Amino acid sequence: MTREGEPGPRYAHRADNKRVAYEETGAPDGFPVFLMHGTPGSRRGPKPRGIVLYRMGIRLIAYDRPGYGDSERFEGRDVADAARDVEAIADQLHLDRFAVAGRSGGGPHALACAADERLHGRVSRVAVLVSLAPSDATGLDWFDGMNTDNQRGFGAERPDTDAVVEEIRQRAARAAEDPRFLLRELMTQMGLPDRRAINDAALRGIIFDTYQEALRTGPYGWIDDVLALRRNWKFDLDAIDTRATPVRLWHGAEDTFAPASHGRWLAERIPGAEIEVQPGAAHFDAMQQLPRILRWLSEAGTPVNSDVLIGAQPGQ
Repeated sequence: MTREGEPGPRYAHRADNKRVAYEETGAPDGFPVFLMHGTPGSRRGPKPRGIVLYRMGIRLIAYDRPGYGDSERFEGRDVADAARDVEAIADQLHLDRFAVAGRSGGGPHALACAADERLHGRVSRVAVLVSLAPSDATGLDWFDGMNTDNQRGFGAERPDTDAVVEEIRQRAARAAEDPRFLLRELMTQMGLPDRRAINDAALRGIIFDTYQEALRTGPYGWIDDVLALRRNWKFDLDAIDTRATPVRLWHGAEDTFAPASHGRWLAERIPGAEIEVQPGAAHFDAMQQLPRILRWLSEAGTPVNSDVLIGAQPGQ
């Protein structure tokens, strides 16, 4: 399914022959950057406009994780399996070198690419925005500071797998009956910083669209994402060599969807990782940060410029 006037997705096949759907925007000959969407989400999630990416010299590649949108389901997948998705697309596009960005539920999947041995030498940099930490993170109260909706969705009250799956199925069914249900539910969980960030009709339209595409063939991508995030990620954070693949994390201090304590925990466990926690910002401020983060990913050796951070505007 595509927006009117837009080309449809392209497809790559993993070694297990599972089909993965992806789209490219920006400069065709620009520096390639993979963008990992949130949970639930799809390749059509928020991103800078094509003309902005073109001017930045970035070739942005967004794909549907298995079970979402047009990608074939891979039941039982782990977070680490995202590296095989990226490898399949990169091989099809003949990409020797590329960067990876992950937002929210896409953050752990981006880190999987940094840790993956088969991608060593190919992943230049990784950026992670408002990511969750592993559910078994030692020394972290995983649900502390998280809103009630996300706590329920990840099984804080009913942690058994069947209950978590049923919760997602019910919410997906309501979204199928009322396409704006998830967006309305999302907005009830927002604090003031997130309400400011999402006070844009165009951005709300994009979020609505990405949810529709994510669940178009059912709740399976969402279910598999949550189950994968809840169990062992199947890679070691300390296996990430930030000398070869620099890692940068960004988090809003007021985030209630993925609390900033998660980002701090990740930064402490990834040797050499850099983290920026912005006061007064929250989960959806990550949209505003993306252009600046993409610039860092595409320009090796360029230091963080706080002036660029302050000056960035939504939708750039």
